Amino acid sequence: MQCAECGMQCAECGDQSDALNKGGSMKNKADKLLAFDPNGVGNTSNNIFGLPFTPGESALVFIPVPWDVTVSSREGASAGPRNILEASYQIDLYDPFAPEAWKLGMAMEDMDPDILRTSKNLRAKASRYIEFLERGGRMGENPEMDGIVDEVNATCEALAGKLERKCLGYLNNGQVPFVVGGDHSVPVGLIRALARHQPGFGILQIDAHADLRNCYQGFTHSHASIMRNSMDIGGVGPIVQVGLREVCEEEMTVIRENPDRLKPFFDRDNQRKMFEGSTWKEICLDIAASLPEKVYVSFDVDGLDPALCPGTGTPVPGGLSYSQAMYLLETIVEQGRQIIGADLVETGAGTVDGVVSCRILYRMAAMMIRQ
Repeated sequence: MQCAECGMQCAECGDQSDALNKGGSMKNKADKLLAFDPNGVGNTSNNIFGLPFTPGESALVFIPVPWDVTVSSREGASAGPRNILEASYQIDLYDPFAPEAWKLGMAMEDMDPDILRTSKNLRAKASRYIEFLERGGRMGENPEMDGIVDEVNATCEALAGKLERKCLGYLNNGQVPFVVGGDHSVPVGLIRALARHQPGFGILQIDAHADLRNCYQGFTHSHASIMRNSMDIGGVGPIVQVGLREVCEEEMTVIRENPDRLKPFFDRDNQRKMFEGSTWKEICLDIAASLPEKVYVSFDVDGLDPALCPGTGTPVPGGLSYSQAMYLLETIVEQGRQIIGADLVETGAGTVDGVVSCRILYRMAAMMIRQ
């Protein structure tokens, strides 16, 4: 039975499905583990990665948000969740850092077709408005364009509120929520939920961009404003940014004026240190030391070398290798930090994008629930 308020199988509003009945769920899960062959062919009738679990019986739940309304360059991030899911069945489940984590259960919710339909509809309108700005138009000059901005902002806020309620349901049930985007605007609802549930955590942001613009292009939930918005959420601690290599003056001002809240590790500085004799291990230890005990990871795939994410919306030369990113996250965990929530965003529709992103998703999830 689904909760009528938040549209998910959870205990937030008092409704519980059979899958969340503790005795029955554990028995069902145990039976599934006995019957499941982790060495077999990935079963596309099962959930993500070919695993046999449902969201209700999983320690970690992936929440797909196929949304890219406010992207300012190339479209395609709304296809990310589907691309990742379809690529995931080829993954081998053994992870040397967390070899048995998958047994605790990982599952992805069903895609919500209404979210994708709304995204496509609003994206067409937002594109017209962005073109208006690129031709020299300004907010307040054209009532039709101003109406588009108001509609986008209201709908994005409604989506954030829905996601916040959904994530609180999972958190209250002792499960770990993981948002799969979509563009980088989408995880704000999860960050709000965590701030209510476990205040005091820090954010590790892997990204080519600082995302500190205030209402970029007039959009309160712009993909370029997610960290600026996160700074305004009570309960969010320091934001540690890794891989930055394309920022504007406004963002640099915000960084300089908030040294206690924002701790950037610019890609140029990291590379220069390594060129001059420092090791990636030393840099990762510095990053870990900048984070509190509880950490939220926001992973924009454009933080990687663009060869690994050619379909992402705003690729930038430079960035982390796959191995550097995984080593960083492992170091965070080894240094005693607990990853309490995460997002993976800006995955494009290409084959390489799906192959790389689904492996990042799996490895991050295993790190988060390993015992």
